Amino acid sequence: MKSLIYVLTSLVVIGLAFWAYRENYATQEVLKETRRLQREIGKARARLNVLHAEWAYLNRPDRLRELAEINFDRLGLLPLRPDQFGRVDEVAYPPQPVAQITNPVDVSTMNDEQFP
Repeated sequence: MKSLIYVLTSLVVIGLAFWAYRENYATQEVLKETRRLQREIGKARARLNVLHAEWAYLNRPDRLRELAEINFDRLGLLPLRPDQFGRVDEVAYPPQPVAQITNPVDVSTMNDEQFP
């Protein structure tokens, strides 16, 4: 009986060792993938910072003013003036929809027995 317990215990230990071995390699693969993704995220953030800097550089007011002057004949762009803006109270908002009555009830023909 003792030998059966020893054999079963040995098989359980071997099984657990095999499981731990597989989990170790699976964990290492996940860690490699995580590091790769972190590198990609870092590169994407760096690229995004460069794009933000380029966008700010290209949208300089003096540059845009010069482009508007160069392309005035084709685009007809004029500088903005304060009188071109409206006030909030001048905005025409759409009216609120009115609820439609689909099943009207004529209460003038009902007597007191019909009310609960």
